[in-house]
Amino acid sequence: MRKSERPRTPREVSGKWLALALALLVQGAFVAVLIFSVRWQNRKPEAVTAELYAPPSKTQATAAPPQPAPTPTPIPQPEPKVSPQPVPATPPAVTPPEPKVEKPDPAADIARKARADEERKKKAEALRREEEAKSRAQQEALERQKAEEKKKLDAKQQETRARQQRETEAMRAQAENEADARARAERDAQSRTQQSTQRAKAEADWIRSIQAKVRGNVIVPPDMAGNPEAIFEVVQLPTGEIIDAQLRKSSGVRAYDDAVQRAILKSSPLPRPERADLFQRSLTLKFRPTD
Repeated sequence: MRKSERPRTPREVSGKWLALALALLVQGAFVAVLIFSVRWQNRKPEAVTAELYAPPSKTQATAAPPQPAPTPTPIPQPEPKVSPQPVPATPPAVTPPEPKVEKPDPAADIARKARADEERKKKAEALRREEEAKSRAQQEALERQKAEEKKKLDAKQQETRARQQRETEAMRAQAENEADARARAERDAQSRTQQSTQRAKAEADWIRSIQAKVRGNVIVPPDMAGNPEAIFEVVQLPTGEIIDAQLRKSSGVRAYDDAVQRAILKSSPLPRPERADLFQRSLTLKFRPTD
């Protein structure tokens, strides 16, 4: 049983035809060189001319001067015969061998198609994997970008919330401080008002006690008419002892003014205030007969 010949590839077939074409080209070049050399050797030779002279005699040499010899007529020479060179025989044309037509082998075709299908599947699988890898890489890059953007946005929002919270706390603290300041101011005002009121009340009570003591020492004139007012400025010591009593406004009744002045001096020492901070060195005292 003969072994099946290996199928020739297209490259081997094309190389065979190329070698055949090169051989034909070399044969044609060789024939052209032979023809050119034969034609070159068959060129006609150029004509050659020769002149012949006769030797002079002795008498002619002594009797007369030599005459110029006539120009000899060239003798035609026979043309040399050129034997033709043998023309080499033209080499027979080389007929390229007919390519062997191999009978298709179904098993080889099936195997070749199977290999082609397998390679195609491998290429398709590799391309699919490459596309999937690119798609995964793009998806991962997109997810990383989204994560970074979300992280930046969250950080920005957190910073905004923190800033708003700080501003709110600052405003709340400022409002509380302002409220506390207003409350303190109101308390201080109320305290001052209360203290002023208490001071004014204590001072009024002190002045009334002084007026009551002085009024007990006033002897009102019997012919006193109406209820005129006399105002005195009294200068005293911290102990209540009176230094001076000056009339600042007369009641219009001289006798009543004098009686009040005597009563003031007689009332020394004057009553002292309940609190030491209420003491005044100079007091303005008002007196009326019917008070």
